[in-house]
Parts: sequence; structure tokens; C-alpha cells
Amino acid sequence: MKLVFAGTPEVAVPALDALLASGRHEVAAVVTRPDAPAGRGRRLVASPVAQRAEEAGIEVLKPARPRDEEFLARLREIAPDCCPVVAYGALLPKVALDIPARGWVNLHFSLLPAWRGAAPVQHSLMAGDQVTGASTFLIEEGLDSGPVYGVVTEDIRPTDTSGDLLTRLAFAGAGLLAATMDGIEDGTLQAVPQPVEGVTLAPKIQVEDAHVDFAAPALRVDRVVRGCTPAPGAWTVFRGERLKLIQVTPLPDRTELAPGELAVGKNNVYAGTGSYAVELLWVQPQGKKPMKAADWARGVRIAPGERLGA
Repeated sequence: MKLVFAGTPEVAVPALDALLASGRHEVAAVVTRPDAPAGRGRRLVASPVAQRAEEAGIEVLKPARPRDEEFLARLREIAPDCCPVVAYGALLPKVALDIPARGWVNLHFSLLPAWRGAAPVQHSLMAGDQVTGASTFLIEEGLDSGPVYGVVTEDIRPTDTSGDLLTRLAFAGAGLLAATMDGIEDGTLQAVPQPVEGVTLAPKIQVEDAHVDFAAPALRVDRVVRGCTPAPGAWTVFRGERLKLIQVTPLPDRTELAPGELAVGKNNVYAGTGSYAVELLWVQPQGKKPMKAADWARGVRIAPGERLGA
């Protein structure tokens, strides 16, 4: 098939690479978000998908909005058979969805109908799921509600962050998307409607969602930290300033600390929760680089009874 690939961040690059390497389909062009400011100088930088496409010598389309007539006209000229999508980052209007003969097929990082929305991996971790995966489905006008072509599953490991899990899913999903294109082309795959039961939503994680409540049980504290790492970053407050929490580990045997109460050992820092304590392993004070929690504690000289939290 002739394909136009739509995607923007680094997590979409493995899927583009898999389609380029398949040798079975032609990636005629790539659609990505416009260049965005980055770095201290805030200079405009092309998306990771755009950079990879340019390296491969593929035409790159960067519409401000996917309903722009110039973009739609070019898409009609290319006349793709199918448009595979991975984390493109903009809603596709019906006028665009109708152009490819076999539609737009999205790689979504959950086992649909669970976790429809922008942040499926983060929500899956924060909810305490033990298994997740990726799904390919035919895009329709509803939110991630189209019929499913295929899935792959992935176990969630006890120390996974959303970054760890998303990296694994990006590569597992890349193979799934390539296989889905093959199955659509040769007629061996038929999309199956999603079940009505089991729908959960995964809206974008806001900064307030990443606020750690130390009155919650230790497992919840751990899940929020892992689910919000690397972005947007779990956080609490210490002495009136924001403290980012990068890594903690629950300690079921330590129950004497009140929620948020800090205790410091020779090379350890502990914080109480609503159940048992967690050990703080890596933190990032406001305006500083990430550091070991023990080094942070030595620097601030925590007094007996001091607590984390507003």
C-alpha cells in the first residue's frame, strides 16, 4: 500500500522505522506537528518524526491544523491507501479521515477499550494495572472508539515508570502496526468493534494530578511517582518550595512515621504515608538538577518532625 504516516514525538519513531524497513509498503509522506520552540534559546525545532523522515528523504507535511485546505489538497494528490498514526497530537476532521481508501489506523498504547485518551500509559500505572499493551484500530470521529485490528500485551514491572513502559510499548507496537498494515493489504485482518463494557478514560495528566498526597497509602504514592515520571513529574512541597519526586520505594515494615513525616538515616531518607513509609531515592529541588535523596537531605538538614506536603 501507499502510506502517509502521521506522528510527532520520539515514541512514534520506532513505528515509522518499522514501516520503512518492511519493504512491503511505500511511505510516501509524513504528517507531523509544526516545528516547536525548544531549549534555552527557544529556537524552533522539528519534531523527532520530522527529523527521521528528512533523514530518509521522505516528504514532510506540517499543517498548523489538519483541516487546512492546502494540506488536504496535498493529501488528495498523494492519494494514500492508508494512513498509520502514532501520537500525532491533533484531532483529524472527517474530511481528512475520508481521503485514504482504507482509512487512518492508530497505534494506541493501551488494551482498548481501557484507557482511551491522551495518557493511557500514565493512567494504567497510576491505577495499578498489572498488564497493559497496545492496540491498532480504525480511527473514527469518537475518542479512540473505532474497531480494533490487533493487540499486543505487555506486563507492567514493579519499578516501571511511564517512560520505561512507553519505550517498550513503542517497539512492541511498531511491529504490531507493521503487521496490521500487512493484514489490511492482503485482506487477512478485519477490524472488530470494541466492547461496550470496560471503557476507561485517560485524559492528559495535569500538574495538579501529579501532586503526591502523603495521606494516601504507600502504594498509591509509588504509583503516582512512577506514573508521572518523566512527565509531568510527581511533586510535593518542602519548606514552601516544590520538590519533585523521581523515585521512591515502599517499605511495608516501617510504619512509625506520620503521613509526610521525614526521617533521615546515614544514607537513607524516609517519608511516612497513610499506610507505611516510602524511601525517597531520587528527588529534584526547585531550580536544581536531580539528585540522590540522601544528598538532598544532607544539604537541607532536615529537622526532627519536618514533613513533606502543603
